[in-house]
Amino acid sequence: MLTIFLAISPVFAIILMGYGLRRGGIPSIEFWNFNDRLVYRVLMPALFFAKISAADLGGGLSDYAFLLYAGFFAAIFCGWLLGHGIQAPQASSLVQGSARFNTFIGLAIAEAVYGAQGLQLAVLGSALLVPVVNITVVTLMARQLGGGGKLILVGLVKNPLILSICAGALFNLAGLSEVPVLHETARLLGNAALPIMLLCVGANLKLRGLSRSKRTIGYSMVGKFLISPIAVILAALVLSSDPLLVQVALIFAALPTGAASYTLAREMRGDAPLMAAIITMQTLLSFITLPLTLLLGQIALSVN
Repeated sequence: MLTIFLAISPVFAIILMGYGLRRGGIPSIEFWNFNDRLVYRVLMPALFFAKISAADLGGGLSDYAFLLYAGFFAAIFCGWLLGHGIQAPQASSLVQGSARFNTFIGLAIAEAVYGAQGLQLAVLGSALLVPVVNITVVTLMARQLGGGGKLILVGLVKNPLILSICAGALFNLAGLSEVPVLHETARLLGNAALPIMLLCVGANLKLRGLSRSKRTIGYSMVGKFLISPIAVILAALVLSSDPLLVQVALIFAALPTGAASYTLAREMRGDAPLMAAIITMQTLLSFITLPLTLLLGQIALSVN
């Protein structure tokens, strides 16, 4: 546990640094808003393209997909089930809080704990999850809230992360070799993505309003930090998968909800303030729950 905790500590230290810098007005709110867009539209797509276009998409990928989807669908079902009896806007935030994840933190932690191979697997995990998660969550929220879902689903086609995932996969499956200038440029941009996006994650934390709807915030953590990891571990025991695949899948299962959930809640007329509270509380608690989850995963696999 101590080894894992020390490995991910720099990740959360940078997040807290981002929070402190923004609250201190350094350098300005406009700066952080610009960097959010830079990471989302340029740096992360470059990282995804560079990694996916050169990745091995062969053996073990089906097992990996099964692990990832087991965690996601168990969590989203839990969020949907616990949302019965709650008003639709709050229930939609519960669904997002239970099932969505912060891709950026996941990539950083996978690299910090498992090195370059961990980062490669995390990028592939993102490629498998991002389109499925977005389409599933938007469809379910559209049913809960009514209207707007079709327009946002169409907008997903223009999502830079999804476009870069598709471009990298097509480039890979076509068997094209690395293009010197293109891939080197993508790698350089991708190297800048992780530290900048961690600062932006911290800059977007909102500590006000954390007392809002404590029950719903607590329910979201049941799906996120309990049901999802358990589903991945059970799936791993059934498959007898590679331990590294399982551990990276567990990282995704136990990640806090991403900031994009707030934007989606606002666009679809959900409960955006509640969503902000869920994101912040989960991000803060994940500093403890993530290393604990990885440790429990190691124990479960060793016992098996």
